[in-house]
Amino acid sequence: MAKDLEIIRRGTVEVISPEELKEKLNRRKPLRVKFGADPTAPDIHLGHTVVLQKLKQFQDLGHQIVFIIGDFTARIGDPSERSEARKPLTTEEINKNAKTYQKQVFKILDKRKTEVLFNSKWLDKMSSSDVLELSSHSTVAQMLARADFKERFNREIDISILEFIYPLLQAYDSIQVKADVEIGGTDQKFNLLMGRQLQRDFNQKPQVIITMPLLEGTDGVKKMSKSYGNYVGITEPPEEMFGKIMSISDELMVKYYELLTEENLDKVKKMHPRQAKAELAKELVQKYYSETEAKKAEEEFEKVFVKRELPEEIKEIRIREKKIWVVDLLVKADLATSKNEAKRLISQGSVKINQKRIKDSNMDLLMDREYIVQVGKRKFRRIIQA
Repeated sequence: MAKDLEIIRRGTVEVISPEELKEKLNRRKPLRVKFGADPTAPDIHLGHTVVLQKLKQFQDLGHQIVFIIGDFTARIGDPSERSEARKPLTTEEINKNAKTYQKQVFKILDKRKTEVLFNSKWLDKMSSSDVLELSSHSTVAQMLARADFKERFNREIDISILEFIYPLLQAYDSIQVKADVEIGGTDQKFNLLMGRQLQRDFNQKPQVIITMPLLEGTDGVKKMSKSYGNYVGITEPPEEMFGKIMSISDELMVKYYELLTEENLDKVKKMHPRQAKAELAKELVQKYYSETEAKKAEEEFEKVFVKRELPEEIKEIRIREKKIWVVDLLVKADLATSKNEAKRLISQGSVKINQKRIKDSNMDLLMDREYIVQVGKRKFRRIIQA
């Protein structure tokens, strides 16, 4: 039991409460460990996998994972850490995201040992009387105590009644599945605590809460997020994933090991940082792809970043125009998301054409030859005329 506790507590921020967790583990029967996710985006990155890795540890210890897909709650949107209300998703978007999300989640969890439930199964059946009764279990003062709601209230930014109801609906999921434990990021603490409160109100044993840290992105400053451009997606090409992991700081590398792997941290700290980083990159690429792909990604990294050679395979883009503005080219080649970003990348010196850095965003390219366009250290395109 002591060994189980050590595994469970590794990398956690908070356990509420340790005594209750010990008591539940002492029962010597599988715990129902809940994790809920609203399918608001199709892809997940390493930041999302921090919680999934903890669920896998519970699964390996013989406990039952209850994975709740919040297809109902996604219609509202989780207000946690938000400075404004989320844009509602359509049912079609939610269902499409849910399929992709499940496919990616089961790269980590064992599908055969995971109970997958959609919360629309019970929330769709709630009457208006049920919702009103549920709403009576919380107060406006309690909701406004939340840091994100408090900030929006003070700044006179609208908070919808729906957003107040969201934590109650998520908490009601815990009652439906009779959760013994619920795991989430630190930004989910309010919602998880609401689950404990509701379970008490509904005469259930309150769930233990385990919060996990929010993983910093490759910049080492902000939490990993697509919107910050500092993410490592688990469906990104192996070479891209490997290169991004090699770019993180030595300090952040240790945290990645702690939260994303089972490696012994004392052993990691004794390794040379570059070797440790390469081993981490290989392990993560292998986890989401294969040992063969991990080896190829390492070889590609050595070739491009150590020997300064061009990658083995470069995506080819065909251009119909006889002459093209370099800014338009970067957007067409999917090397920039917009013209403004393309101009910024050029002004920062992040763009090379045929291995020569360019600084003039007004230049045109005559399509009378082949060009190798590079943005940053890892993005390459071969440009030829159609």
